[in-house]
Amino acid sequence: MHDQTNEDMTMTTRISSLRRLRNIGAAGLVAVALSAAAGSTAAVMLVTKAFAAEENEAAIAKSLASMLRSGRTVISRNQDKINDPALGDKGLDGKTVLAEAVKIYRETTGVDPASIDAKSLHGKLLRMEMDAITEVIDVHQRTINRKGVGFKGIIPAVFARQVNESFGRRAVGLAAMKVTAPPKLVRNKKARADEWESKVIAEKLMSPTWPKDKIFAENLVQNGMKAYRTAMPEYYGATCLSCHGSPAGEIDITGYQKEGAKAGDLGGVISITLFQ
Repeated sequence: MHDQTNEDMTMTTRISSLRRLRNIGAAGLVAVALSAAAGSTAAVMLVTKAFAAEENEAAIAKSLASMLRSGRTVISRNQDKINDPALGDKGLDGKTVLAEAVKIYRETTGVDPASIDAKSLHGKLLRMEMDAITEVIDVHQRTINRKGVGFKGIIPAVFARQVNESFGRRAVGLAAMKVTAPPKLVRNKKARADEWESKVIAEKLMSPTWPKDKIFAENLVQNGMKAYRTAMPEYYGATCLSCHGSPAGEIDITGYQKEGAKAGDLGGVISITLFQ
């Protein structure tokens, strides 16, 4: 009896340590509780493996977001060139833009996409996203290289939406990506937040106590499938304010009214779903 009590105490310590690491959800708690009652470490081992799987999913989501941001940065850095009416061939085909995006990705993450196993889920999804970047730019070559036209509608936000749509067609049943925002900031109805995103934005990301840049993620069931969902807050930078800054109500270059935002305000959310 004494030995059993000691084992139960050891089990309780292990469970407490795991809970502190991450909220494991109802199923995980049930497994741990059953394990504690039975005096076995097997379920704790299963939960530990579940933690490892969730850490991997978190890494994949961050990686996909980093590649999307890298691609947007390429568009932002070349915005003046894209909108130059006197310049024909901009030298910005899909291959060139992807190469620059990969360079930025390496600089920001410290990882070379080519080093990620192409047979792993991470490798497959990242390559799908890279293919999507190439496709979107190549599809718009005629527009990008059109002379005599200034603003061409090829901006970071439009690029990101189209990359996410292209990625979604490739990753059916595996993953989905979207850039959404608080309701008053959504300009394109395709970017409207779904029920989960709306709740996370309102209750988490927009809360005055929510730490800046903190990601929210949880496991849930979506459309009958187990899914790992991630919401990554994005904040307005100086380059964003030409369209989203002051004065509020003024029409920006895209034809929308400026929101009167300031640098550092929550401006969007990268929403990533990984189906399990």
